[in-house]
Amino acid sequence: MVLLEFSMSPLGKGESVGKYVARSLDIIDKSGVDYRLNPMGTVLEGEWDEVFGVVKKCYERMRKDCGRISCTIKVDYRKAAKGRLSSKVASIEKQLKRRVKQ
Repeated sequence: MVLLEFSMSPLGKGESVGKYVARSLDIIDKSGVDYRLNPMGTVLEGEWDEVFGVVKKCYERMRKDCGRISCTIKVDYRKAAKGRLSSKVASIEKQLKRRVKQ
């Protein structure tokens, strides 16, 4: 299983690009892939082709009306591990013996 964190935004569209990010989030949400939104990007969990397919759909949608796009992608693969969106945080909370902000 793969955890993929990415951030994609258009360049040259002004200071606020929330409407473009919201369009990507709509694609992600409808994909059925498990995900977590954070203030700096989105983390997807699934098989390699599945998560990169979602990123590609976001890119294809954004390029329709954006002449330049910036995208950062970080990938963490771990054989046969599922549910890491929650378990990685739970592991840290167990070490700390308390809940952390999410």
